[in-house]
Amino acid sequence: MAREQTEVRELQEGNYVMINDVPSKITAYSTSKPGKHGSAKARVEGTGVFDGQKRNFTQPVDAKIWVPIINRKGGQVISVQGNDMQVMDLDTYETFTMRIPDGLDPSSDDEIEYLEYESQRKVV
Repeated sequence: MAREQTEVRELQEGNYVMINDVPSKITAYSTSKPGKHGSAKARVEGTGVFDGQKRNFTQPVDAKIWVPIINRKGGQVISVQGNDMQVMDLDTYETFTMRIPDGLDPSSDDEIEYLEYESQRKVV
C-alpha cells in the first residue's frame, strides 16, 4: 500500500488523506479548543480524489491517520475510441485504457497529466 502515517494536526487544506479508506483531498480543516478533560479535536472535510464523493471525520489532533501517496504522472494519448482513450505512461511506456473525463477532447499524440494511486488513475 502506498501510504504513510501522520498526526491529524499536520494536515492542511489541499493535502491528501484517507477518509473511510478512500483517498481524499482536504477541502476544509478546523480545530476546536481542548476541553476540560480532553484534547483539541480536528474536523476534516474532503472530496474523494477518484469518485468525487464528499466525506468528513472528527478526531483528536494527536491521533494518527493514513495519508495516501498519490503520484502525478505524464502520459501520451495513443488512440481514442468512444468514451475511452489508450494512454502510454511517459516514464515506464506502460499502456492502459482510461475513461475520458467530461470537458476533455483528446486526440492522438496529446500529452496529459494524471494521478495514480494503487490501480486507480484519473486525468488531472
